[in-house]
Amino acid sequence: MQSVFRRSFVRNIWKGRSRGLSFYLREKGWLVGLIVTIALAAAVYWPGIHGPFLFDDFANLPELGKTGPVDNASTLARYLTSGTADPTGRPIAVASFLIDANDWPADPLPFKRTNILIHLLNGLLLFAVVRKLLRAAAGGNAQNAARVDLAALLAMAFWLLHPRLVSTTLYVVQREAMLPATFTLLGLLGWLAGRDLVASGRSRAGTACQVVSLGLCTVLATLSKANGVLLPVLVLTLEYTVLPALAHGARIHARTRVLTCWTVAVALLALLAQQGISNWLHGIDHRPWTESERLMTEPRILWTYLYELWIPRAYSAGLFNDAYPVSRSLVDPWTTLPAIAGIALLLGAAIHGRRTYPLFAAAVLFYFAGHLVESTTVALELYFEHRNYLPSMLLFLPAATWLAGFKMHADQPASKPLAFISKWPWRFAMTVATLALLAGMTYANARIWGDTKLQGRIWARLNPDSPRAQVTAAVDELQQGDAAAAIHRLKPMLTAHPREVQLSFNLIAARCETGDLTQSDLAAASYSLRESSDPGSLIVSWFERMTPIVAAGGCPGLTLADLVRLANDGAENPRYPDGRRQDLAHARGVLEMASGQPDAALASFNRALDYNPQLETALAQAAFLGSSGYPALGLAHLAHYDTLPPQADTQTSSPGMPAVHAWVLSRQQYWTRERARLEKTLAQAEKESR
Repeated sequence: MQSVFRRSFVRNIWKGRSRGLSFYLREKGWLVGLIVTIALAAAVYWPGIHGPFLFDDFANLPELGKTGPVDNASTLARYLTSGTADPTGRPIAVASFLIDANDWPADPLPFKRTNILIHLLNGLLLFAVVRKLLRAAAGGNAQNAARVDLAALLAMAFWLLHPRLVSTTLYVVQREAMLPATFTLLGLLGWLAGRDLVASGRSRAGTACQVVSLGLCTVLATLSKANGVLLPVLVLTLEYTVLPALAHGARIHARTRVLTCWTVAVALLALLAQQGISNWLHGIDHRPWTESERLMTEPRILWTYLYELWIPRAYSAGLFNDAYPVSRSLVDPWTTLPAIAGIALLLGAAIHGRRTYPLFAAAVLFYFAGHLVESTTVALELYFEHRNYLPSMLLFLPAATWLAGFKMHADQPASKPLAFISKWPWRFAMTVATLALLAGMTYANARIWGDTKLQGRIWARLNPDSPRAQVTAAVDELQQGDAAAAIHRLKPMLTAHPREVQLSFNLIAARCETGDLTQSDLAAASYSLRESSDPGSLIVSWFERMTPIVAAGGCPGLTLADLVRLANDGAENPRYPDGRRQDLAHARGVLEMASGQPDAALASFNRALDYNPQLETALAQAAFLGSSGYPALGLAHLAHYDTLPPQADTQTSSPGMPAVHAWVLSRQQYWTRERARLEKTLAQAEKESR
């Protein structure tokens, strides 16, 4: 009898626990899934945390220490206004790097760790946005809650674990692409919350919530990167697709939508159209393509993006997209016209079917709206994976809702615990397989990003026609002492791309290692300097690196006179802007000083200053003359600066952040104090040398 009682007691306890577990899984199962997904994403990204800084990181992050460690209000003001990308300078993104370091050089690991954490945060915010969207679409039907939660979880997981986002998340500087997504998602949440308040009869509170959240988050997103201005446009795509009409407060909600979203959308489209017309009429000097060629090429690129998002691979072109073929006409290449027609049909289908298939329409229109700034008329580089970070956030929503069994009807029966597994085992298996595949590919890609030695070879193999990729691999081979392999890699690329300065310069560096530099190598470098488009800061950095090597006899067959001739050849290139001519004149001055010609060096530095009279440049060159043992020449160089138009030293004519930065420097009298300090040092050195 006692045994029977004990068994009955245990059975009742188990049933109670089972009911408790059933209730928990039904009510809180989404939370378990969310924790598991976030943990999985963190695990697959973690191998990439040990990777190095890359490319544009070095163009942006050194500002952390340019005017000293950012450890007081003055240096903070100078640093926050130092950004030059976009008219805004992206100060929010610039400020975020202070989380990881306040001086330069710095360790890349904290920067990459913060990027991963931001990516995980964006995943959580995406879950919250999709959940609210689907609840609104379901008409508040509580019986559909489990399917809503599951669909939101899957949509978030497919995006969070996608391997195409690795090149954004683990590329430190692309925090500038991640933070606009963060503020956009926060803005969408605020808009949806305000919408719910309006629907419940609290029109004043709801409208205030919408206006404040939309305005504040649009500003914060735009101050992170220019495409943050798209938040109101993205709100419109949801309003006219997946979000149902309001039964209460429809009129005030429509008025709010017009005064906020539509106003910004129309102004943005007008600006993009104006930019396109300007580029069309005046040309784009710094790009090897025209505005019309860009507009014909971008549809092909958008289809490439979509293909890689829906048919993912573990590895991709990554950062090397300079070999993407440009559309020279509607039939060259032949895919140009079909790509344009295909996008027109896809957009037409989404607009026409937005009532019948609202989730499909929302995914499509959100995606293309997210590309309005970076993939239309603005003369940016043609192709970059990171441009898909925000636009792709809803791209997997239709698949997620289908797998979860979500339907936009109010008669959906109540979901039972684990019904997803028991009712549709094949859908469950498909979901698990897809998530495992995405996680595995992301893990493999993150390992490449975390392995300095491996990434160059892999990216070069994936981008055989990219000069940048091949140069990166060749530099890695040089650092590993395999100059012969670097030469074998660079020679055929230079034959195919004779105008690429990066190829000819690095071939010379490799020849210096093997000691068999030829006159044909110098002739190739001369040709590339005379015929190339602007290669940016590569010129000055290469001359600065090679000058001491050549002066010390470290490159047989290459003399300082050869380097001077190369600098002169570059100066003859009519495509180079004044900034590049200044770099070349500066390089000549450094070379002449190394050759023992201080007076010629002073003349070259003066000529460099003439191209772009900035006090910062004058101080740097004067300091170089003084540190080389000629303080009197340094003082003479500063005197030459005083003969140039004083207004040329300001950046106030530049729009946006450059003018703010110039004002901060002027307000702090930063350059004035730096000049006084340098002049005192040079005068003292000259006095001691007498």
